[in-house]
Order: sequence, then structure tokens, then C-alpha cells
Amino acid sequence: MIPEPRRSAPRFSFSALYCPSMEKKKTISYAKRTLQIYLSEAVKYPWAFTFMVIGLVGLQVGYLVAPLYLRTFFNLLVSHTPDAPTVHLLLTTLGFIAAAYFVEWFSRRVFTFSLIQVDSGVMMRLYNRAFDNLIRHSHHFFSNQFAGTLTRRVSKFANAFETICDAIFMQFVPTALFVAGAIIILFLRNHVIGLILLAWVVLFVSFQIFFMKLQQPVRQRRAEEDSRMVGSLADAIGNQSTITLFAGVSFETKRFHNAVASWQRAVQKVWNADEYSWTVLGFMMGAIEIIMLYGALVFWEQGLLTVGDFALIQAYLLTTFDRLVMINRDLRRFNEAFADAGEMTEIIETPLDIGDTKNAKSLEVSKGVVEFSNVDFKFSDSRSIMQDFNLSIAGGEKVALVGPSGAGKSTITKLLLRLYDVTGGAVRIDGQNIREMTQASVRDAIAFVPQEPILFHRTLMENIRYGKRDATDEEVIDAAKRAHCYEFIVQTPEGFNTFVGERGIRLSGGERQRVAIARAILKNAPILVLDEATSSLDSESEALIQDALRKLMEGKTVIAIAHRLSTIMEMDRIIVIENGKVATTGTHTELLAKEGIYKKLWSIQAGGFIQGDTEKAPLNNEELLDAD
Repeated sequence: MIPEPRRSAPRFSFSALYCPSMEKKKTISYAKRTLQIYLSEAVKYPWAFTFMVIGLVGLQVGYLVAPLYLRTFFNLLVSHTPDAPTVHLLLTTLGFIAAAYFVEWFSRRVFTFSLIQVDSGVMMRLYNRAFDNLIRHSHHFFSNQFAGTLTRRVSKFANAFETICDAIFMQFVPTALFVAGAIIILFLRNHVIGLILLAWVVLFVSFQIFFMKLQQPVRQRRAEEDSRMVGSLADAIGNQSTITLFAGVSFETKRFHNAVASWQRAVQKVWNADEYSWTVLGFMMGAIEIIMLYGALVFWEQGLLTVGDFALIQAYLLTTFDRLVMINRDLRRFNEAFADAGEMTEIIETPLDIGDTKNAKSLEVSKGVVEFSNVDFKFSDSRSIMQDFNLSIAGGEKVALVGPSGAGKSTITKLLLRLYDVTGGAVRIDGQNIREMTQASVRDAIAFVPQEPILFHRTLMENIRYGKRDATDEEVIDAAKRAHCYEFIVQTPEGFNTFVGERGIRLSGGERQRVAIARAILKNAPILVLDEATSSLDSESEALIQDALRKLMEGKTVIAIAHRLSTIMEMDRIIVIENGKVATTGTHTELLAKEGIYKKLWSIQAGGFIQGDTEKAPLNNEELLDAD
């Protein structure tokens, strides 16, 4: 008898297997959808699948036929004397056994090479499908997810196919074919022996299916805890400098240990369930072997079975046990694979927050006029950011947005870039509602320089070229010179081929900012959005960048968020935003002539206080004009 695998594990409780019915329905729903996705990709390899099935069938024929000739071989040994005719019959039978083994060997090669093509091809398509869907989700979606968790989900979604496909075509289907063939052959030799094996197989499989369904919620929980643990790890590693600076090592260690402990409890429940199932399955395998051999002995005494039949029965039983043990192991992996893949399937099935309309057109920009018409925007029913907001920016006009924290400055730029969609009203560029335009065409028309630029872990050349991906090396170098980052680039050992590290960590804040500005210069879009584009620069670098920005802004519509008034003094118009509305507008000179936030800020930055307010505590820059 094939011994079942053992795993030491804590005590198992049936109650731990039961989860709310809604969670079960959710798990089953995503498992079904995952299977549909896998099938839709697998059918794109019809020839490989055809040869895989042919090889699979040939392999099982070899497994079934070889024991039949072994039965004949043993019967000849027992019932005949070792004379020349007997030896000839034995050699002939041995030849048939060799032929069966050759069919088995050849079929395995056909099956394996075909399976490799299907597995690798479908996994490639699943990686692409998962990435294509994931990367189209909104800014809001990614701001609520761990990058490490999402990366793990994409990987598990593709790898789960290999596990599921191998389980089906290397275990489930072959076992079904072999066991069915064995039952038929034994039934033809002796009806009772065949029916006993059939009844046992039905009972064995029914128990497996019952326990598989019982375990699925626990395995789903294990997959969730696994993703949560990986996400916690990625979050800590990604913020290592913050953890160090804020003496948070002990806190983060405890936080991660708690995540690992939750994962360990989930894994324990799965392993306990597996061990409990083997208590029953191991007993069932021992019982059927004794029953089958006892039955064969009874029929042998009656002259209804031969010694060769004992060899046939034992060969089929041993192979069946081996297959069923493997199935039990692969059922666990099968369920875990569906649970793993279900996490990515859930994302695929989640509608995109921001999507192109069915008949979306390409945005065409001639003047660069930007209009916010009666715009309403809220993150939730309890958090409204804008109500009936109106703002018009003429083509080629350069405006600056100022206002207190939470006023809506950054929200304006995010709505313009369609990182969020308005909940009411419309945002238009040259009279075209951007919700009716493709997202790609809207963002192609806007160059954006963020306050905290994040770079790819690629070369400086690739990072700058991202603004115009078909740009020549000469164009990239020219943009770098205009952004005044050429000077530090040529001083690096690899020059423009220098890798900047994850998120640009190998560069200083000012260097990252200048690379981002070079990218915007290279893009040369008709609309330019600057979110405190000089915040990370020292005074000398800022002077250089101001000169580059003046040239960059020529002939463009510019929207700038700035805390340093030196960066917006020369703007055509300064717009003060308060509580999601335009409080006042004007030039630098006009706003200084009025009492208000702008004049207070100017007085503070100039080193003095407004007359009449000297007894009041002055507002600092962050209180007045902190970023949203």
C-alpha cells in the first residue's frame, strides 16, 4: 500500500472550516470566472492541445496494457514447464510488454512537449492580460493598494494556471482514464472485483470533493493573509528611510510579526484540514487492498481467477493508490491556485474607475483653452471637495493657484489630468469635454511636473525620453541641457546610461526634479502643469530652472501650484482658491493691493507683517499654501 504523506500540525477543528456563506459565494464566483479566463486563453493553442490529448490517451493505454501482458507472463510461468515453446511464448509476451512501455514512453514525450507549449504560452498571455488590466486602473485604485501585493497578485495569477493545468492534465484526467480502464478490465475478468473497485473509487472521490469544498474558504483566507503579509513587507522595505528616521524599527517589526502570525494561523488551519482528511483516506486505501485481495483469493479457490490475476489486481491497485495520493496533494495545490488566482480575477472583474467612453474621440488642441464649468467633485457622500466650481483659463495664459491646505488646488490639476472624474459639471479643453475624449489623448496634451517626481529604475536617458518615447538621443541631451541636469549627468561614471535606482533613489531631490523638468521640456505639450516644480531645488538650481521654465512656458497654457511667490510673480494671473471655489484673482501687483491671504503670505515671505495685524500670530507658509 502507498503510505500517505505526513505533516506535523496542531489540532484541527471542523468549526474553523466554516466561513460566512457570502464569502463562499464570492470564492466560488471568482473560481468560476478564473476558469473561464484560463479556458479563453488556452483554446488559442488548438494544435498543442490536440497533441497533448493524443499523448495523454496513449500514455494511459500503455499503463493499462502492460499489466495485462504481465498477467499472461506470470500465468505462463506458473502453468507451463520451461521448454522451448514456453520460452518462445514468454519472449513474445515480453516483446508485447516492451511495446507497451515504448508506447508509454513515446506518448509521454508527445504529451510533455505539448504541455510545455500550452503552459508557457498561456502564462505569457495571462501575465500580459493581468498587467494590461491592472495598469489601466485609476490613480485612486493604486493609492489604496500596496505595490508589493499587486505585483504578487499578477505573478500568482499566471503561475496558478501552470498549477491548475498540470493538476488537470497530469493527474485528474489521466487518473480518471486509468481508473476507468482498470475497472472495466477487472469487471471483464470478474464482475464482483470490478464492482468493488468501482464502489470504492466513487466513495473515495466523493469524500475528496466534499472535503475540497469544505476547505476552500480556509485556503482563500490563507491566500489573503499571504498577500497581506507580502504587502506589509513591501511597504516597510519601500519606506525604510522613514522607518529609520522616525525610530520606527520596533514598531514596524511588531507590525510585520503580527502579519506573519495571522498568516501562520491561516496556514495552520489548511494543514490541519489536510491531515484530518488523510486520517480517512489512508484507512480507505488500506481497507480496499485487503478487501480486493481477499475477494481474489476466494475466486481463485473457485478456479475463477489465476495467479496472473493477482499480479494484475495488485499492479492496478498500486498505480491507483499512487495516482490518488498525487491527486490528494494536487487537490490542495489546485484549490490554493484558484484562491491565489481569484485575487487577481477580482481586480480584473472590478470596473475601471476612470475609463474611455464607447465612442471616445482623440482630443485636438489648437489654443489650449481650459474651462471648469459648474464642476462638482467629492470622494464620498461625506467628503465634498468642490461644488459648482467655475474657472476659465485662456489659451496661452499662465496662471498660478494658491490657497490653504485642502482648498482644492491639487484637485484641480488631477481633474484636468483625469486622475479623477468630476461628479458633476464638465472640464473642457478647447471646448471638448475631456470625459468624451480618450484618456491617452488628454494626457498627451498635458506635460506635468509633480512636486515629488518619481523615476523609473532605468537609465537617465530612458527616464528623460519618457516624455517623448521616439525622441533621438540628441533631443534628450538638448532637453537635459535646457533643464540644467546635463551638468550632473555627465559627471556620473555612466553618463546618460546611469541607472537611477528604484524611484530615483540614487539621485538627490533637486536632481530628480530637474530630470522631471527635462522630461516635460522634451514632451513639449501645449498645456503645462507645474506642482511646485522648484520645491526641491537649492537657490542656485532654482535660478537656472526658472530660466528654463520661462522658455518652456512660451506659447503654452500654464497652470502652476507654488508656495514660493518668486516662482509665480510673473504669471499672467494668480487665482486664490478657498473651500473649493475661486476666492479672488489678479496679478501679483493687484493682489498685493488687496487685503487677504496673498498679501499676508507676501508680507511673511518678505520678512514683515501686515500693519494692523502685528498683535496676531502670523500664519506660516504651510498653513497658508500647503499642498492639498
